[in-house]
Amino acid sequence: MVDIHLLVTAGNGPVECRIALSALLSTLEKDAKAHGCIFEATAARAPDTHGPASAIVTISGDGATTFANGYCGTIRFVFKSTVRPHHKRQNWFVGVRTIELAGDAADATAINPQDIRFETLRAGGPGGQHQNTTDSAVRATHVPSGITVICRDERSQHRNKATAIRRLQAVLQLLAERDARNARTALFLANKDLERGNAVKVFRL
Repeated sequence: MVDIHLLVTAGNGPVECRIALSALLSTLEKDAKAHGCIFEATAARAPDTHGPASAIVTISGDGATTFANGYCGTIRFVFKSTVRPHHKRQNWFVGVRTIELAGDAADATAINPQDIRFETLRAGGPGGQHQNTTDSAVRATHVPSGITVICRDERSQHRNKATAIRRLQAVLQLLAERDARNARTALFLANKDLERGNAVKVFRL
């Protein structure tokens, strides 16, 4: 099964861009399921109720690459701000790009094992021969940050647990790079490279 990881970011945009990002995550989830793909999203804690500034999305399935490519680029949302009703601007932008998560846990942000809470859940693929009905999926939550990842790629609970830890470490590393304001990190560049003139998709809310 192919796994594609996407960084979805509101860049340095205002709160309305975070609202658009939250809407995009919902759209991605519905569209991924319609294309027979598995959708998982991991977002940093939102500074308020309007949503996070960035999220990492994992699309799994045989058609994951084609599906993800259809969203890479700048997504334009058209809606009147509910936060600032008198604001004239109605175009808000979210950027999407593919990223690589660290494959080796040793290269990722160190996590105290005691800070991770594990839960098992019933795994389910996109259907057909890929459907997995055993309780092999694992949800790993980094308690201090509240960040959660779910891994259901393997039929072995032990392997899913190891993959979940690795994915959680990689996600935390990417978020730490953003917070460190390092101009050379991929996450910072992704936020800065958000193009506002060439939207690959447009949604009206």
